[in-house]
Amino acid sequence: MNESRLLGDYRVIKQIGQGPLGTVLLAEHRFLKNPYVLKVLPEELSSDRSFIQRFEEEVATLASLDHPHIVKIHNISFAQGQHFLVTDCVVDEMGETTNLAQYLLARGKALEEAELMRLLMQLADALDYAHGKKGIAHRGIKLNNVLVSKGKSGIDLHISDFGLSRIVGAGAVLTRTYKMVAEALGIAHALAFKGGPERYPAPPVDSSKLSPLHASFLQNYAFLAPEQKRLDSFVDEKVDMFAFGVLCYYLIAGEFPEGRFPMPTERMKEPVMDWDFLVHQCLQTKPEHRPESLLPLLERIGNGQLEDSQSHQPAKHPGSALKPVIRVATLERPNTDLDPAAVFQIDTTVKHYTPENKEIRNVQPLLTEMVVIPGGNFFRGSNSGNRDEVPHHQVILDSFAIDIHPVTNEQFVRFLEAMGGEKDTNHNDIIRMRESRIKRSGGRLSIESGYARHPVVGVTWYGAIAYAKWIGKRLPTEAEWEVAANGALENSLYPTGDDIEKSQANFFSADTTAVMSYSPNGYGLYDMAGNVYEWCYDWYGYNSYEVAVQEPENPKGPLQGVYRVLRGGCWKSLKEDLRCSKRHRNNPGTVNSTYGFRCAADVE
Repeated sequence: MNESRLLGDYRVIKQIGQGPLGTVLLAEHRFLKNPYVLKVLPEELSSDRSFIQRFEEEVATLASLDHPHIVKIHNISFAQGQHFLVTDCVVDEMGETTNLAQYLLARGKALEEAELMRLLMQLADALDYAHGKKGIAHRGIKLNNVLVSKGKSGIDLHISDFGLSRIVGAGAVLTRTYKMVAEALGIAHALAFKGGPERYPAPPVDSSKLSPLHASFLQNYAFLAPEQKRLDSFVDEKVDMFAFGVLCYYLIAGEFPEGRFPMPTERMKEPVMDWDFLVHQCLQTKPEHRPESLLPLLERIGNGQLEDSQSHQPAKHPGSALKPVIRVATLERPNTDLDPAAVFQIDTTVKHYTPENKEIRNVQPLLTEMVVIPGGNFFRGSNSGNRDEVPHHQVILDSFAIDIHPVTNEQFVRFLEAMGGEKDTNHNDIIRMRESRIKRSGGRLSIESGYARHPVVGVTWYGAIAYAKWIGKRLPTEAEWEVAANGALENSLYPTGDDIEKSQANFFSADTTAVMSYSPNGYGLYDMAGNVYEWCYDWYGYNSYEVAVQEPENPKGPLQGVYRVLRGGCWKSLKEDLRCSKRHRNNPGTVNSTYGFRCAADVE
């Protein structure tokens, strides 16, 4: 799929996934300017007229699902010979599409019991709503079908792809899955021929590709209820109860229930609630023995009001009861916490940041002085600049604080010492040493002579976000950065006024200079023009200034995108790049010797 192409009324931003149900795209409505996710059906389904007719009829029912923890399906559209579903775009606090498997992998530790209960209550309420009021079963719940968003008291969860597995059909899903596996292994060509003797792939499949796929299938299998594994002709919402029990166990134990598995409370430290009862009820072999609804069951274990499911006597101590047995494939399960279908749902453009699980050393940060900019009405943009700066418009910002200068090498090297490495668990670079003035030799970090007070360069957006979190701050939004750059000069072209000279900023030169080498702007901020480009929090949107005219209060750019915003020009820049309204962008994983950042913070 090409980026920035049109598909009906939607402008495609990027592909964010590929699964058995088709290609998943991030898009923006051309006229409403709102983000949506498009699920494009495979060609073999789009060309099946009887399927499309049935699909259009069924989607009307799925679109009626209206619950805060179910991803909303808006409609099915047709354009350029392709049918696609239009759904809400769910993003996390970083503005990225993140499923539960990715979140847990990034988190690196078990959920607290209260947080576990809160999240399971969200999913249980959504399932009970769909089952009871709408009579709709999901039939395919798994980690990558649960999306993560930023909530008021932590993360929130949302179930996606509700009911799609039944509409598409098990046969179509399996066929598509096998095809994708063959493509992922690079053996599709070997399976495509018709007639002739069967052949093994030549050369043999790379074991590094085979292992993740093997783990993916085993884990995907774990969510299937017994009747699904038998391919029974009739399955109902009780398969969702089974999958819910598997999900609950995974959130507690970090692995899937197999064989005669340890009960949840054996995997927890001093549990307060009887999670064993919940798992035992959900993982019953016979559908009729599973609970009718989930929310009352969670409320009961939360209140401690439990009875034994068979005798209606008070529940026995977990250790005294027989443990349920789940019969699954006897192949060895690899030690992995990846989502069963994660290999098919990878966003190769942007990945969620999290530090590696390394020893965190007791290194104290070297903090920067900050300036508080009182909230109010401000102007940003330009009517005479580039198209993405138009129009000149008013925004309303809350009070915020911002560092008086960009983060320096001597500050960032302390962060690297605390982290113990330069990459996160997704193997994203925090900093690329060869583009920076920080070096590692024999395991020790050092700064090139004379560059301690120069702004750090070679830092990715992920590294900037990580550093800001480490010191209890954040990155400035693009609106905050531009307002701060103006220096309280209304409608100024540069941070210095209507013009800027080489005696006022470091630009069109040979290297960075030490921070605070030039006079500050009207807010007392240094290097807002030149020296280094500075990462901002926002995703870049070509038309985000047009959108901000309609929604001027604390604008934060698009919900998602391909590039993150950079502002301010750098030591290589021409004067034109130093304008307050000049916008720049790049992939958040990109680094070079001109990219740095400064931090911001909320003000109460």
